[in-house]
Amino acid sequence: MGTAFAQDSPDAVMAQRIREEGLNHSQVMDIAFHLTDASGPRLAGSPGLKRAQDWAVNALKTWGMVNAKREDWGKFGKGWEVQKNYAAVTVPYYHAIIDIPKAWTPGTNGLLKGDVVYIKADTVTDLDKYKGKLKGKIVIFDAKPPVEINFTKPDGARYTDAELDAMAKATMPPAGAPGAGGPRRPAGGAFALRAALSKFEVDENVGLVLSQARGTDGTVFTTNGASYADTAHAVVPELETSAEDYQRILRLVKAGVKVGMEADIKTEYFTNDLDGYDVVGEIPGTDPNLKDQLVMIGGHLDSWHGATGGTDNAAGSAVMLEVMRILSRVGFHPRRTIRIALWSSEEQGLFGSRNYVKNHFADPATMVLKPEQAKVSAYYNLDNGTGKIRGIYLQGNATAGPIFQEWLNPFKDLGATTVTISNTGGTDHQSFDAVGIPGFQFIQDPMDYGTRTHHSNQDTYDKLSEADLKQAATIVATFVYNTSQRDEMIPRKELPKPVPARGR
Repeated sequence: MGTAFAQDSPDAVMAQRIREEGLNHSQVMDIAFHLTDASGPRLAGSPGLKRAQDWAVNALKTWGMVNAKREDWGKFGKGWEVQKNYAAVTVPYYHAIIDIPKAWTPGTNGLLKGDVVYIKADTVTDLDKYKGKLKGKIVIFDAKPPVEINFTKPDGARYTDAELDAMAKATMPPAGAPGAGGPRRPAGGAFALRAALSKFEVDENVGLVLSQARGTDGTVFTTNGASYADTAHAVVPELETSAEDYQRILRLVKAGVKVGMEADIKTEYFTNDLDGYDVVGEIPGTDPNLKDQLVMIGGHLDSWHGATGGTDNAAGSAVMLEVMRILSRVGFHPRRTIRIALWSSEEQGLFGSRNYVKNHFADPATMVLKPEQAKVSAYYNLDNGTGKIRGIYLQGNATAGPIFQEWLNPFKDLGATTVTISNTGGTDHQSFDAVGIPGFQFIQDPMDYGTRTHHSNQDTYDKLSEADLKQAATIVATFVYNTSQRDEMIPRKELPKPVPARGR
């Protein structure tokens, strides 16, 4: 990769001041408390997200940031929240179930009592036999039980030395190689059946739909059951149910045992303001020649609604807020302006960051660059849970490798050493990378992010690791310091070609 610039040898005095503040005087857990316990679930467009955003704006102002505000990025759609959720089996015996209403689905309009009906439908025509029989009923479908026990691999883990070594030795992926992406929707036939079934449920006045959630041991990984669009079609109430409860009910009804249930679900839509907002704030630059340039940091503040979004992504948002607090607290006056952005609607498709980038820097569909695009040295992102930082993904930017390696050298004692050429996907640094701005995501220990907390009812404040978040804030603060002070901007890759926009 070549040799690092002399200017990239970290300032030992400032590095120590940042380390002292970040590790020994941290407020990251207090910040996380306000974003989770105090704000509640932060689904896109919800009152909980606005509570967290308003708190973050006020905190930034309190710490001395300028231009702290909620910034409108454009139309999103309806807000939504759960205001009541109770469901239980009442026949053949009483049993309260573990469940989460699917996002953007309606409530039951009071207490619903009904029998559970098993529907077997492999094609649209299979629905005909259920016409006129489902009004007010609670319906359930076939679903395979999940694999229950894994005796060989724990839920939580940290990267091993061998795994980190393999990352460090990775080579540049070939041009055009597919990157990481989000979940794919069902293939044509399955999607058509699901759409027909949704309309059938509405037409037949089904009282409630049960669906089996991914997860075991009472963990419910939640999703949406309807669109957030203000023009979305009506759907019936739907509960994502723990696998154990779902399978119990399914076994009973398939065996011919009558199952009665009651449910009282209240949800509310919010349509007064259909726009989405990001939180932004700045530490202004002081160098006459560099103050118009930017060092940006961020993470997404929105979450799913089944819990309070501790690891996804109050962790990353709290770390980035703590970075701003640390830099303010140590009296740092950067050469370049430092800007934080806490994104919204990341979970629906990186909308907050993509629209921010489109509004300020460039539209990846045309690659017509705005003047601000040339002024961003780097964007650093954190969105892989509560695990400590182990290094950084270069996102194919080989020239930045030796610089970052130098910056990580002081953190060997904290376990952060790895620089990998590899890409990582599924989060907001991609919005910057897509328009030629150096965008980076840090490598984090996985912990139980993928197995237990990501988008689940277990994603709470309690799942945050205080020591890991302190370590992460300290390292990010040092990267931001170094980026803001170096004479040159972070090297850039070749400018991407335009990518036609896809409808959302």
